[in-house]
Amino acid sequence: MCRIFGFRSVIQSQVHRSLVSADNALMQQSDRHPDGWGVAYYNAGAPHVIKSVATAMDDHLFQRVSGIVASETVLAHLRKATQGSLSIINTHPFQYGQWVFVHNGNLANFGAIREQLVGMVPPVLRRFILGDSDSEVLFYLLLGHMARRHELHRVGYPLDDVIASVRELMTQVVALTGEPCLDDRGPSDATYLTFVLTNGRTMVAHQGGKQLYWTTHKTRCPDRDHCPSFGPECEASARPGAFVKHLVVASEPLHGDNVWTPMAPFEVVGVDWSMKLQQSLQA
Repeated sequence: MCRIFGFRSVIQSQVHRSLVSADNALMQQSDRHPDGWGVAYYNAGAPHVIKSVATAMDDHLFQRVSGIVASETVLAHLRKATQGSLSIINTHPFQYGQWVFVHNGNLANFGAIREQLVGMVPPVLRRFILGDSDSEVLFYLLLGHMARRHELHRVGYPLDDVIASVRELMTQVVALTGEPCLDDRGPSDATYLTFVLTNGRTMVAHQGGKQLYWTTHKTRCPDRDHCPSFGPECEASARPGAFVKHLVVASEPLHGDNVWTPMAPFEVVGVDWSMKLQQSLQA
């Protein structure tokens, strides 16, 4: 299916290696995920989203964007379409206000339940659903749960409430689609609910059948001698509740110095506005 990359850091960093030049960078994976790409990055607190229906490996724009992006928060996606036509409207990331969302997965029997799912989205959000993909509907369903807790544009939206909204979303969607397939190589028409959401400060990843890996530290940081933000936590594993200097999530471990950990099914990993790490397993 699709490929996801999410990056959140205390300092602005370039992600060219992860997106383009590493041995298994996102661009190199696009030969198996050819149905479009998108990159979202934050500048002065505002998301900038660039998308294309071209294959990333063959698109000079992807290489150009990946080369200039320097941000504290980046979200990237390669699409292998399961639901919805090949169009910019259906290409990830999806954006509403500060929130940006990417999905690796599928909602089983989506054509039959789409109208019912869309009807569950609050009317004030429903009118912004423009495409015909399951991922966009999933995004607005999640925003609907979040909007019942706080104003979506609230600075410092609480991480605990994002996670609670994710749990509610899972219950709501699974009631219509059935349980997600937990085999990463399972049938493409099964339900998979793996996604990443961010508003540039808070970032949350959910493993819903399609694998995700995460990292907060490196074996040895190559910038340790000159990075102004270097500290012991850059080269040591972090426990929930600890403050981290960066969180990276990806569909596949990227070559380099980062130490990657696979997420368990239904696990949520995220950081809040202050870069405090949180892990949550299904209750």
